[in-house]
Amino acid sequence: MSITAKELARKLGISATAVSMALNNKAGVSTQTRAEIIKAAEEYGYDFTRIRRDPNRSGSIYIVFYRTHNAILSYAPIFNELYDGVKDECMKEHFSVKMMQFYEKTDILEDCFSDLRISDCKGIILVGTEIREQACKQFLSLGYPLILLDSYFDSLDCTSVLINNSQGAYLATSYLIGVTRLQPGYLQSGYSIPNFIGRQEGYFKAIKENGMSPSRSVIHKLSPSIEAAMGDMLEIIDRGDTLARCYFADNDIIAIGAMKALMLRGYKIPDDISFIGFDNISESKIIDPSLTTMDVPRRYIGATAARLLIEQIDSKIVHTSKVEIAARLVKRFSTLKP
Repeated sequence: MSITAKELARKLGISATAVSMALNNKAGVSTQTRAEIIKAAEEYGYDFTRIRRDPNRSGSIYIVFYRTHNAILSYAPIFNELYDGVKDECMKEHFSVKMMQFYEKTDILEDCFSDLRISDCKGIILVGTEIREQACKQFLSLGYPLILLDSYFDSLDCTSVLINNSQGAYLATSYLIGVTRLQPGYLQSGYSIPNFIGRQEGYFKAIKENGMSPSRSVIHKLSPSIEAAMGDMLEIIDRGDTLARCYFADNDIIAIGAMKALMLRGYKIPDDISFIGFDNISESKIIDPSLTTMDVPRRYIGATAARLLIEQIDSKIVHTSKVEIAARLVKRFSTLKP
C-alpha cells in the first residue's frame, strides 16, 4: 500500500500543506524543499497518479541538445542520463518529452525556431554544454519557459541547472594533493566550455590554498576524446616534455586517454603517476587501474531541470535561479592510497 501525503508529512516532520504544495507543484515552498519532498515521496512509494492535474494541460516539453563543435556532446551516455532524468520527471506531470538536436555547423537556427513555433511546445530544456551566450539569448527571445541545463551565463536572466564545477575540481585537486603530497599537473581540454572554466578555477584555488605556485603547474592541453587524448599525450611523452607526478583532468575521457598513453610507454599508475578525473563515466570503472573521479548525478540534474521548468509553466510569476549540484568523490585505484 502506498504512503499518503499526510503520512509523508509526519515522516518528514513538516506540515501536510507543505507536502501538498510540493507534490502539486504549487508556489509556497522553496525549490530545495520541493525537491526533498518529491525525492522522499519516491522513496516511500507515494502514488503520483493521485495528484490532480489540470485537465486542460497538454503539449510537450522539448529537450534541445545544442552542439557547437560536437567535441563534448559526442559522448552520448552522459546525455542519455540527463534525458532520462527529464523524461521520468515529465511523465509524473503528464507531459510528453520530445528531443531536438541542433548542430551549429550544419543546421540553421531559424529553422529550429520555426519548428518549435508550430509544435506543441510548452517549454524548453536547453542542453547548453557547448552553447554560446548569443545563441542562448536567441532561444530566450522565443518566449517559452526555458531552463538552461549544464551551463550558465551571468548576463542572462534565465534559470540554470548545472554541476558545481569549481567545487568539484577543488575537492578533486585537494584530495590528490592530500594523498600524494605533490603539486598536481592539469590535463586541460583543448576545447573551452563554461564547465571546464569552472573546473580550472577550482583546480587553481586548491593549488593556491595548499601553498603551491600556479606558475609551477604542469599543464597539457588534450583533445576531448579517448583516442585523440591518448595521441596527444604520446606526443608530449615522446617530445620529452616535463611530466607531473599526478594530474587532475577536466574529465574522465581526457584522463583515460592520458593514462593509456603513459602505460603504453611503460609508466605505472599510480606508482609513477596518479590521476583523478571528473564525470564518473562507465569507462572509468573498466580501465585498469580504475579511475578515481568525481561522480556527477546526471539523472538527478535532468529531473531537477524538468521540475523547475514545469514550475515555470504552471506559475504566473517566474523567479530565475542558478542551481548548482555538488559532485561526489569516488576513490578508486588510479591514485595512491592515503
